[in-house]
Amino acid sequence: MKYYYVYVLASKRNGTLYIGVTNNLLRRAKEHKGKVVKGFTEKYNIDKLVYYEQTENVYSAISREKVLKWWKRDWKIKIIEEMNPNWKDLYYELGGI
Repeated sequence: MKYYYVYVLASKRNGTLYIGVTNNLLRRAKEHKGKVVKGFTEKYNIDKLVYYEQTENVYSAISREKVLKWWKRDWKIKIIEEMNPNWKDLYYELGGI
């Protein structure tokens, strides 16, 4: 079965946020950490995986990403803190190295 992920990266607790979609969460987070992804996340040092959602449907993931991008910042912070109150980098908890 194939999974898709909507994820939120942060530069630090309550820092700059980035929302994306991927079919391989650990690989994508590692790319952000290694600054392989040029642009916004590299420029603002956004590389901590602080939130994610998993789905089996790519269209659901893309739709959810669009919704989250339009949310107010405080709504985004609320869902992050519900899942990850200490803003831990979930990449390492998911087995990333």
